[in-house]
Amino acid sequence: MQNEFFGAIDIGGTKVAAMVAGRDGPLARVTEPTAKTGSPRALPEQVLRLLNAACVQAGVDMDQVRAVGVASAGPFVQHDTGLHLVTPNICGGLAGDGRLPNDWKSIPLEPVLRERFSELAIENDCVAALVAERSLGAVVDEPDCVYVTWSTGVGFGLCVNGQILRGKHGNAGHGGHMLMSEVRDTLCGCGNRGDLESLISGANLGGRAGGGMAQLYADAEAGDEAARELVLDAARWLGRALYNITALLDTRVFVIGGSVWNHHGHWLRPLVQEEIENRLPALTAGVRILPAGLGPLVADLGAISLVLPQEYVTHWRATRPWAELQA
Repeated sequence: MQNEFFGAIDIGGTKVAAMVAGRDGPLARVTEPTAKTGSPRALPEQVLRLLNAACVQAGVDMDQVRAVGVASAGPFVQHDTGLHLVTPNICGGLAGDGRLPNDWKSIPLEPVLRERFSELAIENDCVAALVAERSLGAVVDEPDCVYVTWSTGVGFGLCVNGQILRGKHGNAGHGGHMLMSEVRDTLCGCGNRGDLESLISGANLGGRAGGGMAQLYADAEAGDEAARELVLDAARWLGRALYNITALLDTRVFVIGGSVWNHHGHWLRPLVQEEIENRLPALTAGVRILPAGLGPLVADLGAISLVLPQEYVTHWRATRPWAELQA
């Protein structure tokens, strides 16, 4: 087992990352913007190219990669040939509003990857992140917890009584598409109006502000009143969504990651926490919010956790070999 290697793929609406790892930890990681032009095969072919580049960087022949874990933004649809992605922030044909440079309605992720790898595990990126946080991160072995990503999109990974919820096609936790407001005309890439992702995601909120997500949050922190109100409103919506999940699942801990939270959670957290705590103490008393223990690498480590042997997981938990990549 000492010479076995494993691949990890993180597919998001903004970037794709590929990592190769062995028993003693990650060996190489490469990343680039998510492919959104060409045929629907462009994205899975990009994944294979990036994984090969990581292998070259690590001095590993890709034929030595025993299995590959994939953490991907969803939702997924099951076809006869395997899982396809139907991801609003990648597939431009879903909303049909011209915000993305393609007319894709689905992406043949599993069929293309299985042309190269027989041992393959694909999970929603929030489910994969939850696996990693429970194996290596902030909530090791916690039976009742939820992983939340607030980034280009919004999603959840759900664990109840120690059981991770997946659903019929692996789409459990797509809380970003919960309908939150009938009076909001905000449009999500999935075609919904007034769902959580349309109200708070980096892609949608930044687009509504006109200058993009980074500029909006910079303006808000600098004291711009209009920008600040948009951002605080988004934090309130997230808090209400977390209250709803608390009421539904009786959870104990929320672990929050994603680019928006990683950069701005330090000042938005009290507002989100308040939206939970101010409602029905019998359900909400003691519910905690924690930052992702694995930081920006949570989805990459989630992907690798899907295929890593337990012996390796135990070794990684003791040695934290991803710290160098974090630095």
